[in-house]
Amino acid sequence: MRTVVLTMKASVIEMFLAVPQINCDVKAGKIINPEFIVKCPAGCQDPKFHVYGTDVYASYSSVCGAAVHSGVLDNSGGKILVRKVAGLSGYKGSYSNGVQSLSLPRWRESFIVLESKPKKGVTYPSALTYSSSKSPAAQAGETTKAYQRPPIPATTAQPVTLMQLLAVTVDVATPTILPRPSPSAASTTSIRRPEPVGHRSQEMGEMDSWKPGSVLLDEGRVPKEELSTQSLEPVSLGDPNCKIDLSFLIDGSTSIGKRRFRIQKQLLAGVAQALDIGPAGPLMGVVQYGDNPATHFNLKTHMNSRDLKTAIEKITQRGGLSNVGRAISFVTRNFFSKANGNRSSAPNVVVVMVDGWPTDKVEEASRLARESGINIFFITIEGAAENEKQYVVEPNFANKAVCRTNGFYSFHVQSWFGLHKTLQPLVKRVCDTDRLACSKTCLNSADIGFVIDGSSSVGTGNFRTVLQFVTNLTKEFEISDTDTRVGAVQYTYEQRLEFGFDQYSSKPDILNAIKRVGYWSGGTSTGAAINFALEQLFKKSKPNKRKLMILITDGRSYDDVRIPAMAAHLKGVITYAIGVAWAAQEELEVIATHPARDHSFFVDEFDNLYQYVPRIIQNICTEFNSQPRN
Repeated sequence: MRTVVLTMKASVIEMFLAVPQINCDVKAGKIINPEFIVKCPAGCQDPKFHVYGTDVYASYSSVCGAAVHSGVLDNSGGKILVRKVAGLSGYKGSYSNGVQSLSLPRWRESFIVLESKPKKGVTYPSALTYSSSKSPAAQAGETTKAYQRPPIPATTAQPVTLMQLLAVTVDVATPTILPRPSPSAASTTSIRRPEPVGHRSQEMGEMDSWKPGSVLLDEGRVPKEELSTQSLEPVSLGDPNCKIDLSFLIDGSTSIGKRRFRIQKQLLAGVAQALDIGPAGPLMGVVQYGDNPATHFNLKTHMNSRDLKTAIEKITQRGGLSNVGRAISFVTRNFFSKANGNRSSAPNVVVVMVDGWPTDKVEEASRLARESGINIFFITIEGAAENEKQYVVEPNFANKAVCRTNGFYSFHVQSWFGLHKTLQPLVKRVCDTDRLACSKTCLNSADIGFVIDGSSSVGTGNFRTVLQFVTNLTKEFEISDTDTRVGAVQYTYEQRLEFGFDQYSSKPDILNAIKRVGYWSGGTSTGAAINFALEQLFKKSKPNKRKLMILITDGRSYDDVRIPAMAAHLKGVITYAIGVAWAAQEELEVIATHPARDHSFFVDEFDNLYQYVPRIIQNICTEFNSQPRN
């Protein structure tokens, strides 16, 4: 008997600690629970598990596929937290983490995926509630609950058609048109289900949380399982026209005083309100600096303006010096990471607030931040008086720190009492993503055209080595249709376009295309190949892209290279010339952009090509980062 009792106790404990496991094909729309933790299996990166949207996903998406796309999980699976939110008027597809998500015009319900860190005091369901008894999760061996529509007194239940659903009007006297599942039907436990941010309590009344037009359906055919009659709470997903990842660096030094520190917090709260924080729009975190910086909350801590403002009110002053340079270095290294909620699709922005002047140097820390793709704004309040300038560690520190010195990134306020006047212009500028120039880095802003010698002297084995060299270089860049793009030309006496800039928009697709390039064999007409690349590749380059040509050859050209090389230089194409074995050094220097020592390289053997990858990347980035900042 004792053994039986112990076994029963162990089973009860295991039940409360259990995390439901689902299969890769389970869609969020099939699960009734508004917020839950589940375990995904391995292999959900497979394209057969469809995902719709980016960051915020339509509920018709595979839950686990969306988790991989968002970067919360990799293809090995694991635990995730899923939160239901309101539907969107459109979902944009994208390629991320090996998953190609699709676009969708409209959908009635959305969800976001977070790391599986339970909130304190919140109990998550150990068994999920499904909208039908034939749940795919049941195949994973999970205990599930079927959703039953609650009975409606004195009425006969009729099937809900799409046209009826679209024609629904609000009638307070008949709130049973769109019934919600009763708590008893949704769960057999007495524990209250966690509710997503912004969810209204059911005690407020059925119709309080429903408004005309809040149920969004996709245009065209609607799968039956998605025609749920639950109402959706009006949760703000943020302003999609201002999708940025923002860090505020606030001054917590002793010299600022309590009153001015409070004024600083008032500006932060105003910005949080004006930005309309949410997963589909801007996200914001706060770092306070004094002697040393400390993060109060990161990008994913608060997902709406209301919670963010509440958190800002609770910030207390740390005191100490005003080490701004150290704080910028801290943010560059630590803040904008995937673990802290950084999104690859959103520009990184830092707003630095300084009372007076910094007590350390900011120039080097800011340079590294810019090269990492961070857009730095400075707000300086009450600068040094004439008799105080001798104490300023680094004169003209704001211009040395900001992304560009054209005035767009700088605010100077004469008095703390005028700080509130910067709110609207600041919000307008940080949301103007087209002007956030430092989002572009040496690795995400180029059109790169490889011009590859396929002549007979190269040979099949060495040609594969050249392709591996091209692959190694390509891996260093951020590839997409809006970031770096890659094209390739192979030449002998003739020329062949292997693929253009607009043919592939993801790194895996580009790498696979490089592998498929077949060895041609023939003569060596390098001059004609350069002309061909200018016409077939770079003529179709985007105006805002840096044009880079990387030419690899193993011998002297049969034709003249001087005029084609000059044409490339005049068209703004930066040319790197890599010669192997029998290549002519003086010819490489003519082809290469000036100065030749930075753009031409000679390798004695094909097997040594790989050694030059870091140096070429370094030269590309050094040249990019040396551009004027005005």
